[in-house]
Amino acid sequence: MSNEEMTNVEYIQVVMVDEIQPGDRLQFEVDGKPIAVFNVDGSFYAIGDVCTHDDGPLGDGELDGFTIICPRHGARFDIRNGKVIRLPAVRDTAWYPTRVVDGWVEIGL
Repeated sequence: MSNEEMTNVEYIQVVMVDEIQPGDRLQFEVDGKPIAVFNVDGSFYAIGDVCTHDDGPLGDGELDGFTIICPRHGARFDIRNGKVIRLPAVRDTAWYPTRVVDGWVEIGL
């Protein structure tokens, strides 16, 4: 996402910071979009909760550092940007900017 696109992002509150402990994640549906929000050492990341290989829920997978492993077939995605990093997926998943404001994790749509 370019800087110009970032200035046009509308952020929405999704969860209080203390509701997602480090190493945890929560899954939401926002405007009909499945989204997984991760806490890695106090930093928050949000991606589409959909494996682009078979539409399975990524948020149910194992988190290894900044990598989420799809529980169905093992595709891997970087939660910092949604980029696919291992087959069988070949397309990136959606990525959403995050920020923390007044104790809330917000995601940009």
